Amino acid sequence: MRGTAIRKDAEIAAPRPPADRVSVAGEKVVLDPGGVMVWPEQEMLIVADLHLEKGSAHAERRIFLPPYDTAATLAVLAQAVMRYAPRAVICLGDSFHDRRAESRLCDADRDSILALQAGRDWFWVSGNHDPVAPAALGGRACDELAIGPFTFRHEPRHEASPGEIAGHLHPAGKVRRRGRSVRRRCFATDGTRLVLPAFGAFTGGLNVLDEAWQNVFSGRRFTAHLLGEDRVYPILGRHLLRD
Repeated sequence: MRGTAIRKDAEIAAPRPPADRVSVAGEKVVLDPGGVMVWPEQEMLIVADLHLEKGSAHAERRIFLPPYDTAATLAVLAQAVMRYAPRAVICLGDSFHDRRAESRLCDADRDSILALQAGRDWFWVSGNHDPVAPAALGGRACDELAIGPFTFRHEPRHEASPGEIAGHLHPAGKVRRRGRSVRRRCFATDGTRLVLPAFGAFTGGLNVLDEAWQNVFSGRRFTAHLLGEDRVYPILGRHLLRD
């Protein structure tokens, strides 16, 4: 996989080679600054928490957001699929914001989803927002998926789970550099398991030092790979800040 250039204005970590390849459960994977994980050996692309149709779900409750989140999310995902040309894509749950999201999709977005699946395997892992996979949007539904050393599921388990690749927690990391703080979505891994950032256009992030993370990693013995403009910045857990 092609690396990414080092930005001169990057201030959230000391200059170093792009941190796009890491080892998880003994396998080399790529952490793309766009927020997807790639497993080169298996030609797989993994993405978490698309939350498609979140905007329309809020509109039904009279919380009005721009109604373009699904199109924006799919456009960025299409760029990643084009870049890596995977033979399979795994969506790690909460791909849709609620059970009725499929019915609110416009025809153009529905066609985009089907086009992304063309010529490759596509897996919808169930999430807490979408426990039932969409009926007419192709792909295969599963609660979790075990391939080689990895188990792909939506929500990280509280107990030690070597090889677990999950989403759900929307990880974000915060650091201070040259007198200012920076908060970014991130991948979080201790080398045995990994949690992906939320990919959706309207998804936020939960600080990886929040109480909700206390059973995922042991103390601060993990690395947050913060998403930059064109590279990923690895920050050791002990250097991270609370919100």
